[in-house]
Amino acid sequence: MKSLLTISLVLVAVLSRMAHAADPVVTPLMLKELGDIPGKEVLAITVDFPPGAVDPIHRHDAHAFVYVLEGSIVMQLKGAPEVTLTPGQMFYEGPNDLHIVGRNASQTKPAKFVVVLVKNRGVDAVLPP
Repeated sequence: MKSLLTISLVLVAVLSRMAHAADPVVTPLMLKELGDIPGKEVLAITVDFPPGAVDPIHRHDAHAFVYVLEGSIVMQLKGAPEVTLTPGQMFYEGPNDLHIVGRNASQTKPAKFVVVLVKNRGVDAVLPP
């Protein structure tokens, strides 16, 4: 089983390649195997999204729950409308969703959010389309 440090380093590398304006800072909070759901684990992280940061198209192959702590972010899944989220709001991505827009809504202020992923054990958290 991958250690939390290994997961953290992989996430930082993947998300660093994804940002166009500046690199996000990914901080792992927890990696926990779900004993009563065979083959599943929960990964919880915070993401500090610098001003102007943009993600390329990607997917998670997981149930992803995003909770905005600071600033505002713009999210969109293929086939769904674009939404702007502010502190206290949440966004959900399912295992089959394609994340086509992910960006900081501001060019001058950072954003911060928590992501909780319920995923297959040992599978990377961020995957190409």
